[in-house]
Amino acid sequence: MTKRLVLVGGGHAHLSVLRALANTRPAGLDVVLITPSKYQNYSGMLPGWVAGHYTQAQCRVDLDPLVQAAGARLVLDQIVGMDAARRCIGFAHGPHVEYDLLSLDVGSETDTSWLETLGDKLLPVKPLDNFFASWPRILAAAKAKKNYKLVVVGGGAAGVEMALAAQQAFTRAGVDGHVDLVASESGLLPGHANAVQARVQRFAVRAGLGLHFARGVGSEDGVLLADGHLVPADQVIAATGARPAVWLGLSKLGLDERGYILVDKYHRSVSHLNVFAVGDVCARTDAVMSRSGVHAVHAGPVLAENLMAIVNGGSLRPYSPKRRSLYLLACGSRYAVASWGRWSTEGQWVWRWKDWIDQGFIRRFSANPRSQTPQMLENTP
Repeated sequence: MTKRLVLVGGGHAHLSVLRALANTRPAGLDVVLITPSKYQNYSGMLPGWVAGHYTQAQCRVDLDPLVQAAGARLVLDQIVGMDAARRCIGFAHGPHVEYDLLSLDVGSETDTSWLETLGDKLLPVKPLDNFFASWPRILAAAKAKKNYKLVVVGGGAAGVEMALAAQQAFTRAGVDGHVDLVASESGLLPGHANAVQARVQRFAVRAGLGLHFARGVGSEDGVLLADGHLVPADQVIAATGARPAVWLGLSKLGLDERGYILVDKYHRSVSHLNVFAVGDVCARTDAVMSRSGVHAVHAGPVLAENLMAIVNGGSLRPYSPKRRSLYLLACGSRYAVASWGRWSTEGQWVWRWKDWIDQGFIRRFSANPRSQTPQMLENTP
């Protein structure tokens, strides 16, 4: 009997699954990849693209060659709901799709609940496809107006990198404008070592960013801070943390208290053993994992192995996240700060290190899909 494996989302982990299928595809397996775009944009290179260091083509993987090599079908659509009890998924435009085995790698949404009053002035970082389409319009508007004011909300890595990248883009384009970064009272990069926070803050001050350490809400004129100060804005970019997709609430999958899919050490749903989930859409029952693309990249080969094990009747392999992850934080110009636990360093050479890793990721999944094994990919930075 033919079994149907449905992969929802073209994220980092599913790239590894497609490459594994291209090397060894079980007989009698119908594979469908459902994702909104034929391109998978790489989030790690988004700040570099905004800053002007890359073209969009350099920051994305074309899914077509991977899908064809895997013997799969590509359906361009977006998930809007699912029923785990009935083993089916609903989509925005096409009919529902039934599955025997399902893997979800759809990421998360940007939590903009405090900023909705901004209306058309608000641009969340996610979904990436929308951001890539919108940023050139913002830059053009900034070049056409005197004293243009851009505000980035979010003091984590995504917000800091985006604010510094936007400042670099304004400088390169000769924009008469200003970039402000609104973080919470916790300051920049909460969770990173004090030395990392100090390095990045010094660089942000030198770059000319306006820094505000208070929570903010959206208003018609900009971002209103908790201390009553208004940060005026022509445009606000939200990098304000993650929230799960609304449709998960009706999926009948077991969820945690925040609404993310609960998975075990194999990244298998605790409520439905034929459903796997990786990346920002899930939460482990046995470990606390940061919502970082690092885990999706490294979990990908393990996910591929486990999906094949389910099909072939083999043993599952756990994904063991590393105790600490390496972060290479782009600072707008070709300069970066490295953060690994309590250790940190900075310089142009760190940016070249990051550039080598990022472009290497794109090259690996743009090359011959049969040229590397999942184990080779897992051991690559």
